[in-house]
Amino acid sequence: MIILGIETSCDETSVSVLKDKKILSNIVLSQINIHKKFGGVVPEVAARHHLLNLPVIYTEALKKANINPEDVDAVAVTYGPGLIGALLVGLSFAKGISARYDIPLVGVNHIIGHVYANYIAYPDLTPPFIVLMVSGGHTEILKVEREKIEVLGKTMDDAAGEAFDKVARILKLGYPGGPEIEKIAKNGDPNKFNFPRPMINSKNYNFSFSGLKTSVLYTVKNFKDSIPTADIAASFQEAVVDILLHKTFKAARDSGINKIVLAGGVAANSRLREKAKLLGIKFKYDILIPPLEFCTDNAAMIAMAGYYKLSEGKIDSLDLEAAPNLKINP
Repeated sequence: MIILGIETSCDETSVSVLKDKKILSNIVLSQINIHKKFGGVVPEVAARHHLLNLPVIYTEALKKANINPEDVDAVAVTYGPGLIGALLVGLSFAKGISARYDIPLVGVNHIIGHVYANYIAYPDLTPPFIVLMVSGGHTEILKVEREKIEVLGKTMDDAAGEAFDKVARILKLGYPGGPEIEKIAKNGDPNKFNFPRPMINSKNYNFSFSGLKTSVLYTVKNFKDSIPTADIAASFQEAVVDILLHKTFKAARDSGINKIVLAGGVAANSRLREKAKLLGIKFKYDILIPPLEFCTDNAAMIAMAGYYKLSEGKIDSLDLEAAPNLKINP
């Protein structure tokens, strides 16, 4: 079975071709350089570039996979959550392909797509497992079982990725904030500043990063001359990583599940990956982390999620609408 995957939920335009769970092509065009001057993604600008780039990326993906449009058996597309204009571009394109070639349309939840990125890296992955889902707009702990995906915890304010972006602006670093903070933190002392770990000892699995961000802001304001940017960045990053992993391991322990999976753009953070593996060894948990290319938004994960959804006999009609605020559990 050949699945065409399309991802345009934010600022990456991506098309992938999957044949029987094997990736034949996965083309990703990022708009980071376009949005850098704005300090963040401008929705209208993102949508316009998706509109320009998607037909080109589609052609390139088919060519690299060495297939014709008529060879595709189904098209899987992100329909939410994300930026409404960006989602509409990808969804409309997918509907056109579905109608033109009379093939099934499969709508994929972007967050669930990130979970299925791990099925690319680990073909033998089977539930149950706990997922730490961390990206620019989402921070959640999920419990994946054979029949369902349950949200155990989520952020009460900023997502981890948003906190990285906001702290990067406070420190006058570039965009996107996560990679910039990670880069400069390598030269800093993660124990120099004892930043708070909000909600780390709460009984639930929820997160809060707003207070941590505010603490960084006031710390910076206390320095009148030279700001120890590297030390602040390293200490902030360490606090975020501590919070994320403490809650994730707590959820796994309480659920009696010894398999933990990382997903989302922030899962590319080297300190998070390193510490997750060290804790996994210490507490005897299996830690699965996808390669960097499958952490950030890409169409291969959407195609993989679509493959599994289609194998369960689930397809969508051409009436499928974009859902910018789509949740896992309605």
